[in-house]
Amino acid sequence: MAARKVGSRRNFVVSFLLVLLISTGSLVATLSLGWGPKLGLDLAGGLSVVYKPSGNVTQANLNEVVSILTNRVDGLGVSGAKVNLQGKNVVVSVPGVKDARSVLAAVGQTAQLLFRPVLCEVLTQKKQVPIGATSLPVCPTKYQLTAQNLAITPNNSVQGYSMAQVSPYTNYDAYGSTSPANDIAKNNVLLPVLGSPGLRYLLGPAEMNGTSIGKAVAQLDTAGAWVVSYTLTKTGTPLWDQVARANFHAMVAIELDGVIQSAPLILPASAAFTSFAGQGQISGSFTHQSATNLALAMNYGALPLRLHPLSTQAVSPTLGHSSLVAGLGAGLAGLALVMLYVILYYRALGFVIFLGLGLTAALLWAIISALGHTAFAPSFDLAGVTGLIVSIGITVDSYIVYFERLKDEARAGRTVRSSVDRGFKSAWRTVLAADFVSFLAAVVLYIIAVGSVRGFAFFLGLSTILDVAVTWYFTRPVVMLLGRRSGKSDSKLSMAAGVQAVDNE
Repeated sequence: MAARKVGSRRNFVVSFLLVLLISTGSLVATLSLGWGPKLGLDLAGGLSVVYKPSGNVTQANLNEVVSILTNRVDGLGVSGAKVNLQGKNVVVSVPGVKDARSVLAAVGQTAQLLFRPVLCEVLTQKKQVPIGATSLPVCPTKYQLTAQNLAITPNNSVQGYSMAQVSPYTNYDAYGSTSPANDIAKNNVLLPVLGSPGLRYLLGPAEMNGTSIGKAVAQLDTAGAWVVSYTLTKTGTPLWDQVARANFHAMVAIELDGVIQSAPLILPASAAFTSFAGQGQISGSFTHQSATNLALAMNYGALPLRLHPLSTQAVSPTLGHSSLVAGLGAGLAGLALVMLYVILYYRALGFVIFLGLGLTAALLWAIISALGHTAFAPSFDLAGVTGLIVSIGITVDSYIVYFERLKDEARAGRTVRSSVDRGFKSAWRTVLAADFVSFLAAVVLYIIAVGSVRGFAFFLGLSTILDVAVTWYFTRPVVMLLGRRSGKSDSKLSMAAGVQAVDNE
């Protein structure tokens, strides 16, 4: 019997020390690594844009848009960015990013990548206003950039070939560049060239699109210029060879969302056509950012819908910091009032609650900070702060349920030792039932809700799980140890205001 009591006491001590070590150790580890919660838009500042899709909008298309935009956000390495649906609108939030607008520009582009033959070069002589013409005149024969007019001849020069100069056609001043709404793959289009103001090309119908691209990566070429190297899909490999063969020693424009990224000559240094063997390279006036954006868009595919910015909300870091201070201040004020009450009411046991809440807070900080380095947890915003504040009441309720059972056992005339044992057994069932209901509500809310409400549900559910663990591995052994010590010394343990029990064993 004595050996059994010693063993139980040792188990309680080990459980208490493990909780203490894990809580403080994880807190120290996260602080030493400089980790912190992944703050949301309303706390860290940033930018949120609501996009309205146009065209034939279906739920399947909307889900595909969310999936593609989420992949793009993750590919940009932006921490805490979120993409979700509000009805049929798409909401993209980018917190804590100084240049959020450029990030959203890259994320929200439609990425309609088309490969079109170049019909002729158009030199604009005066400023053009886009008119979205869908019917464009054909350039006269002598201005067309055909293989016959270009007369490319491979040689041993540094460039590797020579070619005839074909004059640009200057009689397109009456036509503006084709608008995005009229940028249809089967039509001729008049589009500007990236990085060359005043230069436009008249392009023929698209002969290939971005779905034929397997993988793209931005990198520096041997000359130190940024290019996008890509590989083709199984079906795209023969298709690109077909397009390249049809335009051998001519130009093919690579168009992305109504802008010509590059218009390379097809194998100008080769006397005869050879297969590309499933890979190629896009060159042009790229910067690191523009090459990365193009590679990103090519990797994650074209959006099935065109997106138009409907509204933009900018939150300054100063305002976000003020919101964070206000939220934490409200939580600390509420916690202080709760602690004052339980210490006055439960006396010595009030300090058990104080220590338990401190260990729970340390665990929460460590877990939330660690999850901030993953894509699993939602960002920590004001709704999350609210969830944690609500969880304080749930956690304190668990202590109160146990301590009130102790009061009932003490009033019934039982000893301290028997009170803590019997009281916990009955209180544990109540704690489990209450926490289960709270956790179930958090799960349901997380599943059916969107936006910041999911953050509230997530952190409420996380706190509820921790409450169960702390009640069993911390509260139970600590109170048991206090009760047994009270019995050993034949002294009194204050269980609650005006209620005392004496161990006379």
